[in-house]
Amino acid sequence: MPLRPARCYKELKKPPYTRKEYIDGVPPPKITKFVMGNPHNNYDVKLELVSIENAQIRHNALEAARVMAHKYLSRYVGEDKYLFIVRQYPHHVLRENKMMAFAGADRLQEGMRQAFGKPIGTAARVKMGSVIAEVRVFKDAIDHAKEALRRFTSKIGVKCRIVITELTKK
Repeated sequence: MPLRPARCYKELKKPPYTRKEYIDGVPPPKITKFVMGNPHNNYDVKLELVSIENAQIRHNALEAARVMAHKYLSRYVGEDKYLFIVRQYPHHVLRENKMMAFAGADRLQEGMRQAFGKPIGTAARVKMGSVIAEVRVFKDAIDHAKEALRRFTSKIGVKCRIVITELTKK
C-alpha cells in the first residue's frame, strides 16, 4: 500500500508518541547523514531555515530535501566550501489504522476496536521558530546557499524563512 500524502501527517494533532519499546517494527528513518560538507573551515555567514508554523516533517521528506540541497551546494559552491547541517531528527512514530476498502469489507474488519495502528514511519515535530537546517558558507556563495535552502523548503512542505547571521572570526 503506498504512502498517504504528507497533508495527512503534517498537522500536530496528537501529543508526541516516541515510545518505541511498545511498538513492534518501527521502520528506521531514511535520513542517515545530518552533517555534510567541510566542518573545519572558518565560514563568514550562517544561513538558518527557521519554521514559521508548527508541523510534522516525515523522514522521507527530510531525506529528499537533504539530497536536493546537498547536490545543489556541491555542484555550485564546491565540495569543500560549505557546511550543511540538518537540525531536526525524526523521533515521532507515525501510526496508521489501515482499513479495507472493497466490497464486503464491513463484515471482515474490526473498525475502531483496538485501533492503536501499525507504524508506517517516523516524523520530526517542528515548533514555530525552530531551526530545521543550517548552511555555513563564505560571503561569495550566499546566493547559492539561499537557493539551496529554498529548494529544501519546497520538499518539506513547511512554511519557513531564511535567517542570515554573520559569524565572528576567532
